[in-house]
Amino acid sequence: MKREAIHTEHAPKAIGTYSQAVRAGATVYLSGQIPLDPATMQLVDDGIEAQVRRVFENLRAVARAAGGDLADIVKLTVYLPDLGHFPVVNEIMAQYFEPPYPARAAVGVAALPMGAAVEMDAILVLPEAPG
Repeated sequence: MKREAIHTEHAPKAIGTYSQAVRAGATVYLSGQIPLDPATMQLVDDGIEAQVRRVFENLRAVARAAGGDLADIVKLTVYLPDLGHFPVVNEIMAQYFEPPYPARAAVGVAALPMGAAVEMDAILVLPEAPG
């Protein structure tokens, strides 16, 4: 199966040896996004709420570059150094998604790149083209 790298200037550029996303057929694998402002490549530092929103905006930008949107995400993984922030993730996620919500996992981690308070990756399935 052909693989295609997805890239957009509306999300932070990769800070390592990876693509923002890779499309394989109708499935798109979105790399982990931390709350980097794509214009400055600096962490958003206005608290956990702002960081969570920035991550969702970054995921949205990559999903759109792939031809989809957040509504096409079928699996979301949330990484948090402080699981006490999980209620904030839930509250803000409800502003970005509608039922049926994607499957999701939340993972407590020791640390994230650049000292971020949250990271998320996702799997997106693009809608089938009209027949």
